Amino acid sequence: MKYGFYYRLREEFPSQFIVDITENCNLACIHCGHPSFKRSRYYMGRLLDPDLNAKLVDEVRQHGEEVTQYIRYSASGEPLLHPRLCEMLFYAVDHSGVTVTLTTNGTLMNDKWIEQLLATGVNLIDISIDAFLLETYAAIRDHGDLKVTRGNVLRLLQRSKEGSHRTKVVVSYIEQPQNVRETRDFEAFWKDSGADAVVIRRQHSNAGAVKAIADLMREEETREVRRPCLYPWERMVLNPRGYLAFCPADWTHGSSIVDYRNTTIYETWKGEFYQRLREAHLANQYARHRFCGQCPDWKAIRWPDEGLSYADMIEEFHAME
Repeated sequence: MKYGFYYRLREEFPSQFIVDITENCNLACIHCGHPSFKRSRYYMGRLLDPDLNAKLVDEVRQHGEEVTQYIRYSASGEPLLHPRLCEMLFYAVDHSGVTVTLTTNGTLMNDKWIEQLLATGVNLIDISIDAFLLETYAAIRDHGDLKVTRGNVLRLLQRSKEGSHRTKVVVSYIEQPQNVRETRDFEAFWKDSGADAVVIRRQHSNAGAVKAIADLMREEETREVRRPCLYPWERMVLNPRGYLAFCPADWTHGSSIVDYRNTTIYETWKGEFYQRLREAHLANQYARHRFCGQCPDWKAIRWPDEGLSYADMIEEFHAME
């Protein structure tokens, strides 16, 4: 297996950006690190400064042509809880020159939100649902109601295919013990309902934040030698604190690199920190990178050509245009 810069992984600039715009969430999902994060000293309910979003978008415009695949708007919570989400999406669509996507739990996406989101021109909306049955959804996505979420997504699908809207709608599903028996029903329902893609993801521990999952992953009997994580060669995260980071599943600031107000993405990507981080992963030596050393999620992360990924889905959509 090859590790390092190849295929869509580029030394010049990140191929992906994850823009985490808020720490707030309206759900308490059992596979997510947010419930414990919200009780920790790290949580402050932060919202990303839109000026930092604009700075990132402008850098992507300058350095990301034919290098950056997409900017993905997500959150250490739920993006629709940021009051200026649509403003940031519109700026990214209008200025970045790359694909712009949004990941949401869909619970708040009423008719007004649907119209506002489609008006931004966002290329793709990915709704995380994780269940086919009402009772399974209630067990996995605490405080959520599948009837509400499903209705919201069905209306989004209808509106996205009307008029001149170009937004793709994707539904996603983290396969886990609570829902594994309904994966096929989930896929069939959403494909029949017109979803542009149905993504089935492997469960991970949120970089060790969900202890029960992390313990199980560490206890699994495997002959695999630990391989490098893809992320240091693929992506960069801008978090609600305004810091650049290397891991999108970081709830403890363990992957934070530098305050974005004082630097650039270009300098950071080519800088000493990333070089040492990549060397540590290649050598399987994490003494200086303990956040990575304790994380078992490398098992669930696919390198290019190792299996289908979110990036492959984006490429397929580009090929269809």
